[in-house]
Amino acid sequence: MTSPVPTAPKLDARQLIGANFSFQHLPFAHAARIIRSFGVSEIELWGIAPHLDLFHATSARIAAVEQVLADTGLSVWCFTPEQVLYPVNIASGDAQWRRDSIDRFRLAADIAARLGARYLFLTPGRGFEDEDPQAAWERSAEALRTIAGHAAAAGVRCLLEPLQRVETNIVTDARGLKRMLADVGADTMDVVLDSVGMATAGDTVADYLALFGPRLAHVQLVDGTPAGHLVWGDGTLPLGRYVSELAAAGYAGRLTFEPFGNGSYALDPAAAWTRCLAGLEPYLNRTAVADPR
Repeated sequence: MTSPVPTAPKLDARQLIGANFSFQHLPFAHAARIIRSFGVSEIELWGIAPHLDLFHATSARIAAVEQVLADTGLSVWCFTPEQVLYPVNIASGDAQWRRDSIDRFRLAADIAARLGARYLFLTPGRGFEDEDPQAAWERSAEALRTIAGHAAAAGVRCLLEPLQRVETNIVTDARGLKRMLADVGADTMDVVLDSVGMATAGDTVADYLALFGPRLAHVQLVDGTPAGHLVWGDGTLPLGRYVSELAAAGYAGRLTFEPFGNGSYALDPAAAWTRCLAGLEPYLNRTAVADPR
């Protein structure tokens, strides 16, 4: 009698959440219905125009988003304002720009609280390329500390993600992220693992698990070469191995996709997400998971 072949650990399917990444050319109500049709009941809400950006977030627009969420049965895990391509930079060497950016994120924390989100998603900003890197680091830490304090007062935790070097010159890898967490000193701030950012930095899932333990709360799973933020299978990253490593370690946070590519995924975001879901499906445990609809 042969022994059964052991199966790799899997993540609970309920850890998978949706997101409106690549849906920016659809009205939010339409995007939300598609996302809900994937069988998820929670989302990462990207704060992009015309859905809910920080420059047009009137009370009426926030109320409209709340209504769409209620109508579709979606809740918000984290609110992720656009902060890489937008004119928002919490570490800017321009003092007025930096102050305005921090004010925008105070507003973002208030929006997250109003939407019932657990987290506000943050990145470190960037400094001028011709200045002392430490000066930009200190501005970033101060800004993150201020925003996290405002968010905590509103009942919202924060997530912090390192970025690729082309996106920031402050926090670009897991060890830099560990140092920034220590400098900020906010016990309400947890960590994001972006598979492309991890791969381009030369980090591993094991590094994140060892450095952050239960503070690793959110994973953005995307393919790349190693960069690119591609749909599962359009790149060369071992995404299945990453998921299996997370599952084996008992990862208890959330997981979603962030397919940007060259912009073409936004022409048919449902198709892009369907392909990502198909790639992930073998690594999910759906046992005893009721249909959330």
